[in-house]
Amino acid sequence: MLKVLDGPVLAHRTTLRLGGRALAEVRAAGPEDLDGLPETLARLGGEPRMLGCGSNILADDGELPVVVVTLAGDGPFGAEPQITGETEDGRVLVRVGAAQRLPRLLARLASWGLGGMEGLAGIPGGVGGAVAMNAGSYGCECGSALHAVTVFSPALGHATLGPERFRYGYRHFSVLDATGAPLDGWFLVTSATFALTRGDGAAIHAAMRGNYLKKKATQPVLAHSAGCVFRNPSPQNPAGKLLDTAGLKGYRIGGMAFSKMHANFMINEGTGTAKDAFSLLQFARVAVSERFGMNLELEVKVWSWR
Repeated sequence: MLKVLDGPVLAHRTTLRLGGRALAEVRAAGPEDLDGLPETLARLGGEPRMLGCGSNILADDGELPVVVVTLAGDGPFGAEPQITGETEDGRVLVRVGAAQRLPRLLARLASWGLGGMEGLAGIPGGVGGAVAMNAGSYGCECGSALHAVTVFSPALGHATLGPERFRYGYRHFSVLDATGAPLDGWFLVTSATFALTRGDGAAIHAAMRGNYLKKKATQPVLAHSAGCVFRNPSPQNPAGKLLDTAGLKGYRIGGMAFSKMHANFMINEGTGTAKDAFSLLQFARVAVSERFGMNLELEVKVWSWR
């Protein structure tokens, strides 16, 4: 049965530690609960927003007209990784619940000697969020290993979809309807199946550890951030380089700042507000536009009443 809870303070639920209060939180313990989700959301009003670990969200201050949807991690949605079969070309299929943590999945894959997702080491958050935003790093992206995804939506109900029914790109993932058009309305990832290649477990673990240590040395992985805030305009012009060259590394407004380690990471120094964050992002966009003639697009997802 769905649980309707008091609206969460999003500053307590996002890695940026920013955000006011949502209208309500709706929590599902298992797939059968989701059948009543559309009706519950219609009754509560507000825009539905799927919340996992909160690692790619910039939530506004104040009272937000959103209803947060969460999946309980102690039931089917948090199912541990499980080997379910093989593809015709010999790749190993691993199914995992959307509420499972991505680092835990990667650790299990390394222990099994299964490669293909090593570049994702060091990315926080859950599996569902990694699929929904096509998380990626070091030339590896979630979508390239994705074999099937199980979703729930008002239009599709419960559906397990193969590659012909989803599309992914740079920090983008979309589900297609039966006609091949992008699905109209919201959907919720409930589980994912990845196709991995067999390899040497020690080498896979070493590659993951190397990627994590590289991130730790060059990115503020322990700070209150949402990861990279701007999309890279191109491989030749990464946002971090543009921001750095424009003199924005370490630049701050109020309690928000661009990291001194990596200019594309906006961090909350402890007293930041969403107002500070939006001001800082706008300042950066103008600075990069004036210096390089390029428009920076946000990678972080904004929840706002503005």
